[in-house]
Amino acid sequence: MSSIQKVREVLALPKNIIITSHRNPDGDAIGSSLAMMHWLKAMGHRVTVAFPSEFPPLYNWMPGSDQVLIYDLDTEALNTIIDNAEVSIMLDYNSLQRIDKMGERLATKDVFGILIDHHLYPDPLGDYILSDTTASSTCEMVYHFMREFEHGPAIDTKIGDCLYTGIITDTGSFQYATSARLFRTVADLKDLGVDNHYLHQLIFQTMEEKNLRLLGHCIYNRMEILEEYQTGLFFLNKHDYQVFDIQRGDTEGIVNYLLKLKKVKCAVFFRQQQTIVKISFRSKSDFSVEEIAKNYFNGGGHRNAAGGYWKKSLGSAIDKLKEILPLYKEELNKSIYL
Repeated sequence: MSSIQKVREVLALPKNIIITSHRNPDGDAIGSSLAMMHWLKAMGHRVTVAFPSEFPPLYNWMPGSDQVLIYDLDTEALNTIIDNAEVSIMLDYNSLQRIDKMGERLATKDVFGILIDHHLYPDPLGDYILSDTTASSTCEMVYHFMREFEHGPAIDTKIGDCLYTGIITDTGSFQYATSARLFRTVADLKDLGVDNHYLHQLIFQTMEEKNLRLLGHCIYNRMEILEEYQTGLFFLNKHDYQVFDIQRGDTEGIVNYLLKLKKVKCAVFFRQQQTIVKISFRSKSDFSVEEIAKNYFNGGGHRNAAGGYWKKSLGSAIDKLKEILPLYKEELNKSIYL
């Protein structure tokens, strides 16, 4: 496995570099990728950012977002870019399966690979792996990766805005995976000129009317509380998607509202798609939803935030959750309050 010194040597001269992140990119995937793009371009590299699928319009304000290529839409162009790449930087994912067909193409190429990620159980990808499951976000890790280059480009406000976006979204506004190191990082970003109040408005206070109505629908019509297991769930069916014209990113963050309830320790959000049911998991305290996502719903993630999917009906997905919750009853009913 290569050292950071080898990475410095590889990046010392201009290269063709492709930066990739996972399907359905979130704030951390987009923020880390765009921050890395700006930083590498300042070093003189030729850089392309590519995601398997489109990202939510919520993030269109981010500097450089208009330069991102989407493999689902730009397949031929990206295949050519992958074929000519000399360096592959993989951010916020731990397996090439997370980038679908693009990963299959990358796997066949002889490029210098750099993986930076904070998810559990990373595959041995690339030549340099920076894996830290205690990190709040990949953006936090990218910041410290950049700091390893004493004579590298300055981390300017544009880069800082991207990094802060990933940090604030992945931590749920500093509710999860925080540490003294994280707050020192954020303090550094503030010193660089990042306006956290303005970014908070862009990320959390630009909701469309239909999104607020959708949230109300979930709370009033699509919520079930399983008090015996301190678990709450939301669900949306195909009809809901039509009525509310739900687009990519419209359901982001809704699952977190269940955790506002004092007696809910585990929150689950089921969304019925055309062929599968997508599932989001969130939890309080030390209860691991990652284990549930991994063992029963083809997924994974972090202890307090994970995702998965179900290939059968929406009803059977909810039934499966109710079937397994008794296995976790004792752990779920441990008090998280003094």
